[in-house]
Amino acid sequence: MWGYEAYPYGGGRPMKATLTLLVLVVLTSCGVAVAQDLPDDILADQYLLEAKRALERGDAKATLHALGKIEDLDTEPPVEFLYVYGKLLVETGSGADLRKDESLLKQYVVRIERGSEHYEATLTLLSLAEARLAAAAKTPSLSPGTVFRDCDECPQMVVVPAGSYMMGSPSGEAERFDDEGPVHRVTFDRPFAVGVYEVTFREWDSCVAGGGCNGYRPADAGWSRGDRPVINVSWRDAQAYVRWLSRETGEGYRLLSESEWEYVARAGTTGPFHTGATISTDQANYDGNYVYGSGHRGVYREQTVVVGIFSPNRFGLHDVHGNVWEWVEDCWHSDYAGAPVDGGAWERGGNCSRRVVRGGSWFFIPRNLRAAYRFWYSTGNRSNNLGFRITRTLTP
Repeated sequence: MWGYEAYPYGGGRPMKATLTLLVLVVLTSCGVAVAQDLPDDILADQYLLEAKRALERGDAKATLHALGKIEDLDTEPPVEFLYVYGKLLVETGSGADLRKDESLLKQYVVRIERGSEHYEATLTLLSLAEARLAAAAKTPSLSPGTVFRDCDECPQMVVVPAGSYMMGSPSGEAERFDDEGPVHRVTFDRPFAVGVYEVTFREWDSCVAGGGCNGYRPADAGWSRGDRPVINVSWRDAQAYVRWLSRETGEGYRLLSESEWEYVARAGTTGPFHTGATISTDQANYDGNYVYGSGHRGVYREQTVVVGIFSPNRFGLHDVHGNVWEWVEDCWHSDYAGAPVDGGAWERGGNCSRRVVRGGSWFFIPRNLRAAYRFWYSTGNRSNNLGFRITRTLTP
């Protein structure tokens, strides 16, 4: 049995792991390629070493890339990860969220001993982060309705206003389901940015070309790529995309929470659809052989369409009804009993191997497109009617 030795980042580590890391250091310093089929904790140490070297030579992009590889592993990051990430974000201004910079450094301070390596430097960085937070609080944020992109390959975003709404469907709504209640008020204290369109193949392929998205190139079902919504992407794939986009831009991209999704889909309306009491295939892409309420039969296109060909809702978002289901962050819960009321994702309890999807798709009927309708898929499920939309935190 292997003994244990003191580990400078907290806790003990098997000597076997330490010896393996020593070999990695020697090999990488000599330019020898290291196999990737190693335990995740060993790979995490290797990637942390890459990140520290990149930070020392002032290469912020390479540092973020190495730290991102640690986040992609199925293991707890080394404690020094917190310091390296915080130092990078504060010193280079590459932070996805100023509060995240501060949080990382605070976590590091409480997990290391006073007087240990990085302790005083961390306190200095923490003071700088707090000063930037104070300055940012005095800087006007993007106003609601503003449309922007953070880079040429980035999705187009629109700022939606703060506000509140009643989430769920009332008991009198036609073809409702019990999991759409109880109806409850959700409040958003601050504006946030949302993708004007569902993420497209063009945007996904840029991620792959940039070394992200785990190199996964989803099939397009023979319908073409370009500005059609990306399909055949799982919830895990969507997470890989937002991690890559956050690293590339230095901004806080993520999937919407379920309550955020319904808020922006309704855009101030209270009916089944943002279009009113019913919907038509002139307004959304779905199976037009079926109708809802007083609607009329329409066309069944049997595939996705290019994003943005239908009119947007009041917040400026296209295709919140139909085209593709949109992954959101939340674990599946069978109803809203105990649901958050602050707009945050619900990731406590429930079934987190299943994640919520919203909005319906080209393959589904209009009742599944309603703003309140909820469905789920397993986190690894890929389908030709599954896609996603993203949101971005606005600082401070």
